Amino acid sequence: MPLRLDPSFRETLAGSARPLVGMWVCSASPLLAEVAAGAGLDWLLIDMEHSANTLETVQVQLQAVAAYPVTPVVRAPFNDPVAIKQILDLGAQNIIVPMVSSAAEARAAVAATRYPPEGVRGVGSALARSARWNRVDDYLRDSALHTSLTVQIETVAGVDAAAEIAAVDGVDAVFVGPSDLSASMGLLGQQTHPDVVAAVERVFAAAHGAGTPVGVNAFDPAAADAYLAAGADFVAVGADVALLARASEALAARFIASDGSPRASY
Repeated sequence: MPLRLDPSFRETLAGSARPLVGMWVCSASPLLAEVAAGAGLDWLLIDMEHSANTLETVQVQLQAVAAYPVTPVVRAPFNDPVAIKQILDLGAQNIIVPMVSSAAEARAAVAATRYPPEGVRGVGSALARSARWNRVDDYLRDSALHTSLTVQIETVAGVDAAAEIAAVDGVDAVFVGPSDLSASMGLLGQQTHPDVVAAVERVFAAAHGAGTPVGVNAFDPAAADAYLAAGADFVAVGADVALLARASEALAARFIASDGSPRASY
C-alpha cells in the first residue's frame, strides 16, 4: 500500500496562523524526545551539532516522536553533503544546516538535499527509511516536496549576506543563532546585548524581504517574547537538557542549604 509522509516544516509554517514554538532535544534519548513530543509544542529540534546524537539515536528519536502531532527538525553537524544525505535517508524530512554565512554555502546545502540533476544527494531510497524502503510512491521524483531546508545564520558575515541567503531557491526558512552570532561580534555569551538583538532583527528584515520565514533561538522568555513581537515566524524556547539542569538545581536549592546542611524547615 502506498504511504504518505508527514507535512514538511515548510508546509507547517505556511499553514500556521501564529508563530511556531519549539524546543531542542539534545539528550540523545528517545524517551525524552517522546516526552517533549507530547508536551503540546509545535516543533522539536533534534541536534547533532552540540550533542551526543548519532545517526542511530536520531533515527530512534524520529520513530519515537512520529506518533505525536509535532514536527521534528534535525540539525546537521555541519554543512556537508554526506552528513545531510545520511540524515535525510534516516527519514528526517526537515533539516537545519548550521553556520551558513553566504549564498554559496546556502546553495551547497540546497544541493545536498536534492537528487540530480538539481543536486548531489546520493540515491539510496530502496535502502532507506526516507522512502520507507520504496513504499512512498514517486519518492525520487517528489523528494523535494517532502523535505524542507532551514539554514542557520550565526556570524557577522551571515548577517551581512542574509538577504542573499534567504533568497536562494530551496532555502525554506532561516534560523538565527544568537549564541554564535554574539561570539562572532566579539560579545561572547551576551546573546541579549542590544547590538546582537539588532543584528538578529536585521536578519528578520532581510528574510521577510525575500519572502522567507525566519526564526530564532531564545531560551530567555523575555527575549523570546521580544523576538515574537519583532516578527519571528518560529522560536526555540528551551532544551531538554537545560530544563533538566535548571529543575534539578531548583530541587537542590529548595532542600539543601548553601553550606550543604539540611534546610532548617525540616
